[in-house]
This record gives sequence, structure tokens and C-alpha cells, in this order.
Amino acid sequence: MFLSPSRRLNLRSQLLRVTATASSLAALSALLDPDRTAGAMGLFLVGVNGYSQFYAIYVGVRLATAGLALLAARRGDQPILGDLAALFILAQPLGRLVASFAIGLPQGLLFAVSGIEVLVGLALLLLRPRGMPFSPLPSS
Repeated sequence: MFLSPSRRLNLRSQLLRVTATASSLAALSALLDPDRTAGAMGLFLVGVNGYSQFYAIYVGVRLATAGLALLAARRGDQPILGDLAALFILAQPLGRLVASFAIGLPQGLLFAVSGIEVLVGLALLLLRPRGMPFSPLPSS
């Protein structure tokens, strides 16, 4: 099934907006209740550095991902922005995959989150307007 370029762009834009919303809500959850959010991810926060690192990743990086996804959704004429958002999303399950060689795959909620991240990241790349991946503009 082939999608028209405008339909691909529309679907990609919608997925980027959903991604921005989900990342923003995850950051808000981490900001409002860091201990509970950390506990759900199997983390135990200790001391100033532990909380600082948690906020850097679960608030800072999530908000950066949300901002990039929102910018990419608004600037469909620059598909590299959506490609970069996809790479940010795919970096997380990739890191967990690397860790799995030493300690095993994530379990429970985090395993499900990883699966969703893989699906969303790949969908964003597959819905990219035609052209070379990671090029600034789609082909004409």
C-alpha cells in the first residue's frame, strides 16, 4: 500500500505531535513525582547527584525530544527534524539493548515502553517524505 506524499506528511506530523505530547507528559510526571517515576523504571534516587541526573534525563531530555518532535511536526518541509526526533526516540531502546547483553532485557512496563519507542521511531522513519534519509530536504 502506497501513501500519497501529502498523506505520509500528515501521518508523520500527527505521530510527531503524539510523541511530543507523550514526552511532555513523561517529563511532567518525572518533575511532579520523581521518586514514583523512578521507581516505575526500576531506579532508586539517592542524593543530590542521583536526583540531578534523573532530572537531566527524564525531564531535560524528554522535554528536548518533545520540543524537537513538535518543531518537526510544524516544519514538514524539513524532514531531517523528524529523522532526528526518530533517532532520539530509537536511542533509548538501543541503549537498553546494549545493556541487555550484560544484565538482560528490561522487564514489565519498561519492556512495553521500549517496544513502543521502537515502533514509533521506525514509523517516523518509514513515513519520511521520499528522499535520502537524514537529508535536509525531501527529493522533488
